[in-house]
Amino acid sequence: MVNPLAVLLLFFNVTFAGTVVAQSDEATAGAGDKASYATLAELLENDEARERLIDELRQLSAETEPANDAGQSPAIETVTAAEPSFARKIANNTQTFAEEMIAKFRDGSAALVAVTSSDDAVDWSAAATGALNLVLVIVATVALYFILRRLARSLFSLANRWALKQPDGRQTLLRRGAAVLASAIVDFLVIVLAWVGGYLFALFVLGDSGSMDTRESLFLNAFLVVELFKALLRIIFASRDEGLRLLPMSAETAAYWNAWLARLSGFIGYGIMLVVPMINALLSVALGQMVSTLIMLMALAYALVVILQNRVSVKEQLQVQARTASFTFSRVSLGMLARSWHVLAILYFVTLVVAMMVRPEDALPLMLKATAQTLLAIAVGIFLTLLMGQGIGQPLRVPEQTRLRFPQLEQRLNAFIPTTLKVVRVVILVAVIAVVMDAWGLFSLTAWLASEAGTHVIGTALTVAIILLVAMLIWIGLASWIEHRLNPDSGRGEPTAREKTLLTIFRNAVAIAMIIMTLMIVLAEIGINIGPLLAGAGVLGLAIGFGAQKLVQDIITGVFIQMENAINAGDVVTAGGITGTAEKLTIRSLGIRDLSGTYHLIPFSSVDSVSNYMRDFAYHVGEYGVAYREDTDEVIVKLREAFAELVADPAQRENVIGDLEVHGVTALADNSVNIRVRIKTLPGVQWAVGREYNRLVKRHLDAAGIEIPFPHMTLYFGEDKDGSAPVAPIRLTEAPARLGADQSGQAGAAKANPQARGDFDEADAEQ
Repeated sequence: MVNPLAVLLLFFNVTFAGTVVAQSDEATAGAGDKASYATLAELLENDEARERLIDELRQLSAETEPANDAGQSPAIETVTAAEPSFARKIANNTQTFAEEMIAKFRDGSAALVAVTSSDDAVDWSAAATGALNLVLVIVATVALYFILRRLARSLFSLANRWALKQPDGRQTLLRRGAAVLASAIVDFLVIVLAWVGGYLFALFVLGDSGSMDTRESLFLNAFLVVELFKALLRIIFASRDEGLRLLPMSAETAAYWNAWLARLSGFIGYGIMLVVPMINALLSVALGQMVSTLIMLMALAYALVVILQNRVSVKEQLQVQARTASFTFSRVSLGMLARSWHVLAILYFVTLVVAMMVRPEDALPLMLKATAQTLLAIAVGIFLTLLMGQGIGQPLRVPEQTRLRFPQLEQRLNAFIPTTLKVVRVVILVAVIAVVMDAWGLFSLTAWLASEAGTHVIGTALTVAIILLVAMLIWIGLASWIEHRLNPDSGRGEPTAREKTLLTIFRNAVAIAMIIMTLMIVLAEIGINIGPLLAGAGVLGLAIGFGAQKLVQDIITGVFIQMENAINAGDVVTAGGITGTAEKLTIRSLGIRDLSGTYHLIPFSSVDSVSNYMRDFAYHVGEYGVAYREDTDEVIVKLREAFAELVADPAQRENVIGDLEVHGVTALADNSVNIRVRIKTLPGVQWAVGREYNRLVKRHLDAAGIEIPFPHMTLYFGEDKDGSAPVAPIRLTEAPARLGADQSGQAGAAKANPQARGDFDEADAEQ
C-alpha cells in the first residue's frame, strides 16, 4: 500500500532510505548489463556450471566473514566515507526527479512520433470500432444517469422541504441529518443504477452477448469512482438545496465550489482512469506516462489559480465562523485554518501530482479514498458535535412536582451538561483526528484497535467514564436527598436549625469524601499504583497532625460542639467574646456577624464557652428606677398596665409566653428605687419585646406623674471666708430673636434647609 501523504516527502528526500539510483549510471552500464544477463542465464541453465558458481560464492562468503567479524569491511568503509551530505542528497533527489520528468516527455514525444509516422503501429479500423462502441456506452450510461437524476430531483426537493420544516427547535439538526443521509443514499443509488445499466448495455447490446471491451470497462469503473466522489461533494455543498447543505455558506458560493471541484475531479479521474490506460493499451506506455504527467500538471495549475483567487474571501468566511464558534478548540482551529487554508490546499494538490508521478498505477484510487474518508470523518464529527450541542446543550427540564420537592435538582443537573458536552466534543475530535490520520497512512486505526495497547486504552477510557458517571449520579442523589430534607415544602415541615447545620456539614463531608475516593479509583484504573500514594498521604497526614495541632484542635472542638447542638446557623450567640448571629458553620470555624454588620470568623479552638440566646425560650429582664417619693405599689400597678397593653397587641401577643413576673423592689439605690420585672418570650424576640415594653412603661409612668429619676447638675459659686455666698456674676441681656422669627419679632414657620449656594441661605443673610 502507498502512503499518499508521504509521497510529497519522498519527492524532497528520497535518498534518506537509499532507494534512488542515478539514471546516468544506468545509461552508461546498459550495454554491459545485457552481456552479463546473457552469461548469467547460460550459467544457470548448465547444472555443472551452476553448482560451481554456488561453491565459489560459498568460498567468497567464508573468506569475507573474518573481515566482517573484525569490523566493517573496506568496501563499506569506503561507501560510508563517501556518503554525501544532507544538502547534496536533496540536490541529487531534485536532479533525479527533474531528469525523470524530462525523460518522460522525451520518451512520450518519441513514442508519439513513432505512432504518427508508422502505418502498422495501430489498427485504426479496430480502434475506430472500439471508439464508436465506447461512445455508445458513454452516451447510454450518461443518459441513464441524467434520467435517473431527473426522476430523483423530486425526492431531493422533498427532503429539502422536510429538513427546513422546524416543528421543534431541538429536532432541527436531527431532521437535517436524516434528510441529508436519505438524499445521499438516493444519489448513490442513482449512480450505481446508471453504472449497472452501462454494464448491461455493454454486455448485451454491443458486440457479442456476455462480453465487453476493456475500454468500456475502464470508462464504467472511472464513471463509478468519479461520480461517487462528485456525489460526496454534492452532499457537502448542496448548491440547489439549502436544507441539505452541510457547510454554512450561500447558494452562490456553494455552487461555485461544487462546480470547480467537480470539474477538477472529473478532469483528473477520467483522464487518469480512462484516457491514460487507453493510450497505454493502444499506443504506447511512454506516451501514456507523458499524457498522465500533462493532465496532473494542468490540474495543478488550474487548482493553484482558483485557490489563490479565493484566498482572501475564504479566509474572511472562516474568520467569521471562528468568531461565532462556542467551543474554544473550534475557535482556535478555525482561526488557524483561516490563515493557512490555501497552503494546505496547495500542499494537497502538489501531493496528488507527485503521487501520480511516482506511483501512477495506484496513487489516484488511494488519494480519492483518503480524501473521501477525510471529508466523511470531518462531516460526521461536525454533525455529531452540532447535534449534541442542540440536544444535550438545551437546558434540562424536570416536572413541576419534582421541582417543588427538589428546588436545586434541575440547576444541579444542568450544571453538569456544559462539562459533559466539552468532554464528548474532545472525544469526537480525537476520533476524527485518528480517522483522518488513518486515511493518509500516518496511523493505522484498525491495527491499533486490534492491538493490546488499543484495547487497553479504549477499555480504560470507558471504565473511567463509567466511574465518573456513577460518582456524578451518586452525588446528585445524595445532594438531592439532603436538599429534600432541608426543603420546607417537602411535606415534612420546616427543618430544625440543628438539621440544617448537620445536613449542610454532612453534604460538605460527602463531597470531599467522594472526590477523594473517585480520584483514587480513577488513578488505580489508569494504572497508577495508589499504594505508595496512600502511604505518602498517611505520612503527610501524620506530619500535618504534628505541625498543625491547632487545626486538629479546631476540628475536634467543632465536632463536639455540633454533637452537643451548641450552635446552629441563624442562632444569636456569644462565642469567643463576640456576640452576633451565627451565619456559617464548618467543621473548623464559626462565622458570626455582629450588630454593626461586621463578620467575624472564629476558629473553634478559640471558643471556650458558648452563650446561645436561641434555645427553647428567652426572657426580657427589665429593672426600672423611680424616685424615693413615689409609691412603689402604684409603680407596680403601672408596670402591669403596661404589660396588659403589650399583650393586647396581636403582633406582640404571639411572642410572649405566660404572664408578667414582678420580682419587686430589688435595690434602694443612691438616686432611685429599683423594681425588676421579667417577661418570658419566644427565643430570638426578647429584644424586640423588651424595646416595645420599655416604650409602654415610659408612657404609663409619665401619665401617672411618676418621676423617673435622672442625673441633675448643681452649680456652685463658692463662699467667702465668713461663710456668706458671693453674688452670682449673672448679667441679663436682651433675649435673641427666635430662630425663624420675622422682622416684627413674631415667630414664623420653620424654613427648610438651603437648597444651593453654600452652607447658608444668602437671601436670608441679606435680609
